Amino acid sequence: MFTVKKTLSLCGMTATSLLILAACGGNENVSQSNSNEGSGNHTSDNGEPFEIEMMANLHTPETPDNLLKELLEEKTNTVLNIQWVPDGNYEERLNTAFATGTLPMVVPMGFDMFNQFKDAMRAGEFWEIEPYLEEFENLNNLNPDILDNTRVDGKLYAIYQGRPLSRQGIIYRKDWADNLGIDEPTNTDEFYEMVRAFTEDDPNGTGQDDTIGMTDRSDLVYGSFKTIASWFGTPNSWGEEDGELLPEFMFDEYMETLDYMKDIHSNGYMNQDFPVTSKDDQIAQFTSGRAGVYVGSMGDVLSLYNDASATNPDIELAVTNYIEGPDGEYGIWAIPGFGSVMMFPKSAIETEDELRKVLGFYDDLMTPEVANLLVWGVEGTHYEVEGDGIRIIEENRNLVDTQVRPFLSLEVGEPESNGRYEMVAEYDVKAEADELIIDNNNYLIHDPSITLDSETYITNGDRLQQLIDDATYQYILGQMDEDDFNNTIERWRNEGGDAVMAEFNTSYAEQK
Repeated sequence: MFTVKKTLSLCGMTATSLLILAACGGNENVSQSNSNEGSGNHTSDNGEPFEIEMMANLHTPETPDNLLKELLEEKTNTVLNIQWVPDGNYEERLNTAFATGTLPMVVPMGFDMFNQFKDAMRAGEFWEIEPYLEEFENLNNLNPDILDNTRVDGKLYAIYQGRPLSRQGIIYRKDWADNLGIDEPTNTDEFYEMVRAFTEDDPNGTGQDDTIGMTDRSDLVYGSFKTIASWFGTPNSWGEEDGELLPEFMFDEYMETLDYMKDIHSNGYMNQDFPVTSKDDQIAQFTSGRAGVYVGSMGDVLSLYNDASATNPDIELAVTNYIEGPDGEYGIWAIPGFGSVMMFPKSAIETEDELRKVLGFYDDLMTPEVANLLVWGVEGTHYEVEGDGIRIIEENRNLVDTQVRPFLSLEVGEPESNGRYEMVAEYDVKAEADELIIDNNNYLIHDPSITLDSETYITNGDRLQQLIDDATYQYILGQMDEDDFNNTIERWRNEGGDAVMAEFNTSYAEQK
């Protein structure tokens, strides 16, 4: 029996962010090879629809009613037994089901949980699915690069729920910039000047000292730090130097980022309490007119604008992604391309015939008709088609929230592979953000450790990372100097970091 440790998933999504991720841009990339109808090839031996038991992350306060479930069953000729598990309890429930041998036929996992189960995959507890994918036209449309990021020892055990590789950029008060005659920043010097001017030069014209340049939160990944580190050329979690993988904080660029952020903080150009600031409070600082720059997901511009314009209808926002570092280059960190994966335990799926029927269900979910039903609901009730996209029927938004949103966690693939509609961007700046998210694909900094193995990292990775996170905050706050930070690195190495490096590099060499 394998022990699976509970970890904090870096890919956990709120219900709101799931809906936003499902709602970007047009539908230019509908795959013409996708059929419009499900295969319906799921009949049980007794002639009845095939029953599929699955776990699903619940990102909404309540489980949905049966409307969408029954429509999906009809389209796919299945009976769906869905165990809705609140997202905050999901990892604990999954670990318990694994330990007691009660896993259902389909098990979603976030990236961190997926790493925890690698030994179980190697031990044959989950089906290897690559030999079967060629039998399914729509599953064959899954992005091979993203599939590669899920491989374990070169083998595929999962299908994925896609996510944009990088949504990171900046959202800023264009009206403030216009008031001060500041152009859109294109490099780190100009970005620094913007946050300084937004703090010191009275951008809102009140004559009061009532603004700060940038608002940040207690998140070194999805907050400001990792994105700004990318501008400076810092590797994404791990980087290669002289043929050897090293953690990002051992690179000079990480220290340059620390000094840059420390300078912004010490001059008062950002909220001083950012290490204990929640995302909700960060958003409130921006939408209330306290702060002028938000570094993070550019897709957030729509909700930020809606909240801010409710009290200030004259507000103007802008987005940009391209901020060159001191070397004149631009790069941006990337996620592996998926939010979660679906795994298929052999304890619940006993035969190849049953596996084919389960995979056939997911093949049906990747037809445009069924994908649209899953993500958007029923045309005319939950949404209307407009051009190449859809628009939510506003007076029925409560039905969307209660009947449709929970099912977003069941989607497989992404619009490019499953052909579903995307939401029409009613706000021009949101449309621009959608384009810049795609543009980021030209500048991605990938994490080379995604498919590597380290038992020490699985066991001690969270504790070791906390050492570096604490030191990063303390350096920016001026509570430690460079020598102190380097001493923390030595502690990291002595308490297991050297073992992580050795194990990652061994795995890296084996994959070359």
